[in-house]
Amino acid sequence: MDFDLSEEQQLLAKTVGDYRKQRSPVSRFRELRDAEGPGWSAQAWAEMGELGWLAAPFPEALGGLGGSFVEAAIILEQLGQTLVPEPYLASVVLGGYTLALGADEAQQQRYLAPMLEGETSLALAWAEANNRFDPTRVECEARPAAGAGGFTLHGDKRFVLNGHAADHLLVSATTPDGLALFVVGGDAPGLTRTTVGLIDGQRGAHLRLDGVAVTAAQRLAGTGAGAKAVLERVLDYGAAGAVAEGLGVASAMLDMTNEYLGTREQFGRKIGSFQALQHRAVDMFIEVELLRSLSMEAMIRANEADERERVMAVSAAKHQLATGGQLVSRQSVQLHGGVGVTDEHDIGLFFKRMQALATICGDGAHHATRYAKLI
Repeated sequence: MDFDLSEEQQLLAKTVGDYRKQRSPVSRFRELRDAEGPGWSAQAWAEMGELGWLAAPFPEALGGLGGSFVEAAIILEQLGQTLVPEPYLASVVLGGYTLALGADEAQQQRYLAPMLEGETSLALAWAEANNRFDPTRVECEARPAAGAGGFTLHGDKRFVLNGHAADHLLVSATTPDGLALFVVGGDAPGLTRTTVGLIDGQRGAHLRLDGVAVTAAQRLAGTGAGAKAVLERVLDYGAAGAVAEGLGVASAMLDMTNEYLGTREQFGRKIGSFQALQHRAVDMFIEVELLRSLSMEAMIRANEADERERVMAVSAAKHQLATGGQLVSRQSVQLHGGVGVTDEHDIGLFFKRMQALATICGDGAHHATRYAKLI
């Protein structure tokens, strides 16, 4: 397997890296976190669309730039290094791939194409209070309504990433024929969106669907096993995307910690000269490099049709994020001392983002169990 990035991919990484350094430092995340609104900028989202980042991982037939999930992972790793708040993971990866895999051509033109241009954003509403990372345990109901193929949706969805701001929501529900996916407008009658603050300072939503009417044109292709296959594949993309962003977060935390060890003085010496702290810094470096290796395999395997190879690579990487990534985040805070637990220091913001990424699309225990079943 070739892990080397092509010249185009290296250029993409540099372009995104330059952008987030110049246009979206961590201070920008703080400003948007503390301000009223969605927590991200529609103008910056449109700029990402103009730059081609939103379309980068999709084939040209869908209006994309002919890339693959590798391009999405490259972008996410860079965005994670300064906590860029725009909903790339929620809208492009979870929402975009749901439409790319499960929608027909007309639906893709109507819902996917505007998102790729940065004109709209998406959200995937699959999590419920009792499904514990299992997308097939769905209590939300799609009841047949009068008319050709119409339904009304009834139920609740929890912690929907970008659910508070998305123009279109992709909702999983159980029909008399099995699991299905529907596109719901953000302003649909009967839909209640309650904005919730997430652990990392970003925002999401709880959804209440009380008789939300959808037509046959809003139902994605595939029912039962077909919808299940789409959801499981998309959640693998989401998990691999969380790992890629988590790699960016972990890399930034390692750099910040090494810089702090080289400047903070105690007992008349730089604390980085203490051997015990050097050992801990080495442990962090090892975990970051292991996460990098597993992330690279996951972002390549995520494109494969071979379910076993895909699941094993993605779950191994996600488990490493939940263990090694968490170790890096905890050690970073500890090595910063008292200032590390204050909101004023940036290291705490990265710590919180790591906690969120470790649970998106399945926590460490879920993916360890998933991996074990395959071997």
